[in-house]
Amino acid sequence: MPRKPAASETKRERTRARTILRLLKRRYPDARISLDFRNPFELYVATVLSAQCTDVRVNQVTPALFHRFPTPAALATADRSEVEQLIRSTGFFRNKAKSLQGGAARLVEAYGGELPGTMEELLTLPGIGRKTANVILGNAFDIPGITVDTHVRRLSRRLGFTQHNDPVKIEFDLMEIFPAKEWTQLSHLLIHHGRQTCSARRPSCGACSLAKHCPSAADG
Repeated sequence: MPRKPAASETKRERTRARTILRLLKRRYPDARISLDFRNPFELYVATVLSAQCTDVRVNQVTPALFHRFPTPAALATADRSEVEQLIRSTGFFRNKAKSLQGGAARLVEAYGGELPGTMEELLTLPGIGRKTANVILGNAFDIPGITVDTHVRRLSRRLGFTQHNDPVKIEFDLMEIFPAKEWTQLSHLLIHHGRQTCSARRPSCGACSLAKHCPSAADG
């Protein structure tokens, strides 16, 4: 089990974290969520569909889905086969349709058709874990949260911000060294950097503005 860092080490890490955050903001000034949505309910649907699917594909599917079923009540009472057909190309469409209709029904029954704005309540909805809940809280409700997807997990380890593999432990490690007001934007920045520069197989360390501050780049 990793030892708890001394106060001086934590202070140095926070300083390094601020430097990296500043460089990422400079590199990706327009970093934002890739999913298209107009309200919290639409973001909930989009995040469920994004599991094992690209955001580009989800954005191709959701306009027709939202046009046909614009509210939780409409989605909850929809014909399952029609929902499945509309979302088929996102993969795992039967499970996703079941989760979405179950979640929509719960929204109607428990929350008056409105998506709740707390972590605890969101986690009661089918298809929602901490990662997707943080996406919704940060981008639909402006409540800061760190979304630990595959890119954030990879970069957090490479940058030396965590020694863990578990997404929840990584989330809390990042929360310790980055200011709360930056958590949502930090997620977007790391995701962009993971997609464009620090890829899983062939990271472009030579072209990376973070290389000077990255222990993995120093180690080759």
